Amino acid sequence: MTAASSSSRCIVQGTLQMRSESPEDSAASFVLHRRDDRWECAAPGLAISWCARTATHAANDRTLCIIWGTPRDDDAGSGVIAPRINASDIMQRLAAAGPEALTRIRGTFGLCFVDARKDQAILAVDRFSTQTLCWGVEGGQLCFSDRADTVPLSGRSIGAQALYDFLYFHCIPAPLTVFREVRRLHHASYLEHVHGEVRENVYWKPRFQEADPEPLGKLYPRFRELIGGAVRMEADVDENTGCFLSGGTDSSTIAGMLSRTSAQPARTYSIGFDAPGYDEMSYARLAAQHFKTRHREYYVTADDIVQSVPQIAAFLDQPFGNSSIVPAYFCASMARADGVARLLAGDGGDELYGGNSRYRFQQFLDAYYTVPAYVRESLVEPLFAGSLAHSSLPGIRQARSYVRHATAPMPDRMESHNLLSRIGTSTILDPDWLEAIDERSPLQAQRETYASAPAPDIVNRMLFYDWKFTLADSDLPKVRTAIQLNGMSVGYPFLADEVVDFSLQLPASYKVRRGKLRWFFKRALRDFLPARIIQKKKHGFGLPFGVWANEHVALHELAADSLAGLERRGILREGFRDQLMSTLLPSHPGYHGEMVWILMMLEQWLDAHDRAAQYAALPEMASLITQPT
Repeated sequence: MTAASSSSRCIVQGTLQMRSESPEDSAASFVLHRRDDRWECAAPGLAISWCARTATHAANDRTLCIIWGTPRDDDAGSGVIAPRINASDIMQRLAAAGPEALTRIRGTFGLCFVDARKDQAILAVDRFSTQTLCWGVEGGQLCFSDRADTVPLSGRSIGAQALYDFLYFHCIPAPLTVFREVRRLHHASYLEHVHGEVRENVYWKPRFQEADPEPLGKLYPRFRELIGGAVRMEADVDENTGCFLSGGTDSSTIAGMLSRTSAQPARTYSIGFDAPGYDEMSYARLAAQHFKTRHREYYVTADDIVQSVPQIAAFLDQPFGNSSIVPAYFCASMARADGVARLLAGDGGDELYGGNSRYRFQQFLDAYYTVPAYVRESLVEPLFAGSLAHSSLPGIRQARSYVRHATAPMPDRMESHNLLSRIGTSTILDPDWLEAIDERSPLQAQRETYASAPAPDIVNRMLFYDWKFTLADSDLPKVRTAIQLNGMSVGYPFLADEVVDFSLQLPASYKVRRGKLRWFFKRALRDFLPARIIQKKKHGFGLPFGVWANEHVALHELAADSLAGLERRGILREGFRDQLMSTLLPSHPGYHGEMVWILMMLEQWLDAHDRAAQYAALPEMASLITQPT
């Protein structure tokens, strides 16, 4: 691990403690200083620094606004992609209207606003938290950063509950972070600090429209115009822009639109795997040929994983278990070597337009409730619990399984394959460590999110649910980390507010229709994308980790050694490492390999965190050693 100062690893970092009785005493005039690649602003009760390369700012004697990402103006419902907005305009709006002004800012952004005249500070992130802000309060002082591990508190301790949530979700969903003292803002949320008091709130909630929309003949061209406009807007941020290309409908659409936008052939980048059932390079090549892109590809190997995992884990601000981060990292590395400064990603298409197979499956299970309640409760359920419970007649087993799954409530039934519940927490985790955990907490968080979905239809409710747990907490941090590790920026055309708002106008039946995923999306693009890509099943950059961990000596050793580290920490139950590596992994590499991966990444992060803490302590230790006695 290469050690770096905390400020060099984050975009923004600061402390606030303004409790003055009058505006005149609240602070001296703000004075900004440039030091290397960072700006600094200090005044009574205020100390903030931010990266000059990544963030822009506006300031006057008592007001400061720092913003990063690609913020855009509110288009007031015009139906076109809104233009970008600068920090000065944002500062003026926030100074005049406070948090209400956030509803008039679109795009991807994180921001920090301070108004010393009002003893007010606002921290906010965009609708999907493509940018992050973490915070904590210490001695009445608000401390914050865009990274959980650089929030400038005097001390941070790792929370056992957060580690359990990581094992359950394979990430740590907001508002928790791995540190007990640090919280992370939810997507579409802000934190306001006024007169020493801190409060969080949501500034945007979706409104799903489930009535009949306009005729399809009008909707198709508008949808394509919005996607094309979003791609142009994101590509205009930097002339050296390329895009990820997995060969799926999302990335292929972005590649095609970028090709239309660019004067030169679009630059596209794909990752393959030399493992049966995992490689989809043929679809990426098909899209590249169809849109005549300048295409590059790379085949990730088991040796690449051995080399990259410690580096990735050391860069992360908290444990993260989405294995697709490895191919995303190598894809970005390939683009950076070509001089590309910005990559466009297709994230969001599935979660807006109904592309995940679980939407179809859960809709199929929900059809059970079209049967009258008295029939279900008095006939069907007693029958399968009684005389047919152990029947081996053809079809009975499948029907019994269907009823069992359908009668489980949402979102609980989506966790039927969760690794912790399938294997058993008492089998995996040390009993003493497990006593400090609330095992019900993750499911309770899922239930609360699902229950708050502002839509009656199950498909739209799952989309809303996935905006948090799939996008904001998992997929977007994956892409963001892979990009930041390579010193690049990223754009998400499908997450443009106008594209999101368009999806909200479509009824759920346009997203998943008679078992067909992305019904509207595919019809709208059927004369734009190659037919084979329209028809293919979703796959993406799935990593064959379990297969390789079972066969590749060095990778197997890295995983086994990592699990041994968790045993020494008292997290894993003694003996589970041998059971997982010797029995479970060989029996089902794809399924149990996921458990190996998340445990390996947890130990790799903990080890990197330990070494970073030791490095940070070295200067103090050295001064004690050399001090004369």
